[in-house]
Amino acid sequence: MRLALAQINPVVGDIGGNAAALLDFYWRACEAEADVVVTPELALTGYPPEDLVLKTAFVDANVDTLQRLAGAVGPVPLVVGYVERLEGRSRTDLLGEYDHLANAAAVLRNGTIEAVYRKARLPNYGVFDEKRYFHPGTDAVVVDVAGVKVGLTICEDQWAEDGPVAATVAAGARVVVNLNASPFVMNKRSHREGWAARHAQTHGVWFAYLNMVGGQDDVVFDGDSFVMAPDARVVARARQFSEELFIVDLPDSLDPADGEWVEPSERLDARGETYTALVLATRDYARKNGFHDALIGLSGGVDSALVAAIAVDALGAEHVTTVAMPSPYSSEGSLTDALQLAKNLGVRHEVVPIAPAMQTMAATLEGLFADTEPGLAEENVQSRLRGNLLMALSNKFGHLLLTTGNKSEYAVGYATLYGDMAGGFAPIKDVYKTLVYRLCEWRNEVHQAGAQAGAPDNGNGSEWIPQTILDKEPSAELRPDQRDTDSLPPYEVLDPILVRYIERDASVDEIIADGDDPETVRAVARLVDLAEYKRRQAAPGPKITAKAFGKDRRVPITQGWTTPG
Repeated sequence: MRLALAQINPVVGDIGGNAAALLDFYWRACEAEADVVVTPELALTGYPPEDLVLKTAFVDANVDTLQRLAGAVGPVPLVVGYVERLEGRSRTDLLGEYDHLANAAAVLRNGTIEAVYRKARLPNYGVFDEKRYFHPGTDAVVVDVAGVKVGLTICEDQWAEDGPVAATVAAGARVVVNLNASPFVMNKRSHREGWAARHAQTHGVWFAYLNMVGGQDDVVFDGDSFVMAPDARVVARARQFSEELFIVDLPDSLDPADGEWVEPSERLDARGETYTALVLATRDYARKNGFHDALIGLSGGVDSALVAAIAVDALGAEHVTTVAMPSPYSSEGSLTDALQLAKNLGVRHEVVPIAPAMQTMAATLEGLFADTEPGLAEENVQSRLRGNLLMALSNKFGHLLLTTGNKSEYAVGYATLYGDMAGGFAPIKDVYKTLVYRLCEWRNEVHQAGAQAGAPDNGNGSEWIPQTILDKEPSAELRPDQRDTDSLPPYEVLDPILVRYIERDASVDEIIADGDDPETVRAVARLVDLAEYKRRQAAPGPKITAKAFGKDRRVPITQGWTTPG
């Protein structure tokens, strides 16, 4: 059986555009003599459609479009993920009556909808809210494809021992296809492949895992589809982070030795996966929201350097503008580093000093601030002046302003509301400071390897991000000789505490028991708790860790709970 997996990048809500893409992949697969063509979870609507599915017109449009797709499909079946309206069922709340819906996959063949599978396990954790929208299915669906029994499952259905996969095999499936919209998270591949291997080996079946690709607001899908043999070996794999029509010939037997396999494409390492995920998320957020150009405040520090590199890889150097906004406290090294980085990246670079604006603001506030000691408020004026300038440029020229704060800063509140937090998208919002350095080093290694291989390097030498940026001690440069370590532990100490407190929900006592300094842990936990109101007002950014700020971690701003310790 020749199996075609369409690893596509849909746009949420663009039902017509998504349908056209599905048909394009379908006809290409038919030309390649595929026996069946499968598309990802909710490929017709895009994922996640969220409250769009509460709109009757949206559900109608997706159902009507599915019918038209069915009319265009011939004897080669096309499996399409869509939102199904369950006839005769509805639910009522204070806002009115709503249809009962299912996260479904339709089998289209010979002009008709031959069968429909409904997702049985509905995730309701992290970024997922499927129980808010969908009714679970209960029945296995197995269809005949070229004499082979093929069973359908959807995403979460595979994350259980005795669940939908077992039911599908019991219904006669010899090949199980799992349609996914599974967001990228660092180190997630081993979990996906672990479950697939368990099912393939336990049930003696071929297991095909098809994933969506592309960025959608605060999640990014990495593709990385694969086929698992009954002996729990991956025999074929699609590319990461790009669309692909992935075609695999499965042998008649259950013995993978009977197949002719193409060597799976080379995998990115952990740093490369994460960097590429951030690039794809930034590119798709800009593209799908109608932006062609990006704007970045370039401080000469490592965070803005990484964001600028991501933007260039996402949109092209000709579509990126950087702006340095020095104050009297900016070091000469920061200015020269920012300029060198801009030259290396090949972007347009502007320098707009903020000293005159600082003087005007100081004069305006002089009477109101009389008889007080200068402090944080005066420091934050600088950041807010920079945010104001960048937003003015964004408004004037229609550029997408990319914010440059990292997860460590957002965690402890070391980011200024309406200052460096101002912007439309935050590419490294879920990237800890220590990881920022590792991603910069990876990108420099890639650049150097390309230069050594004779690839064009724009005349920038062996480094993209200047080593002087990576070597300097972190500082906001809002007062003379300021360093982040004036009020924070070193990031090598801070980040592991944050991982345990934020992502693992460890208590202060538990973290102290692991050997960290008690006063440091208590101080960090307090900063995290106090900064929730800031994080609620932050721009969206791509999730790459197990628990990102936002939908993943929903903590009240106003609360009286204090973590023990």
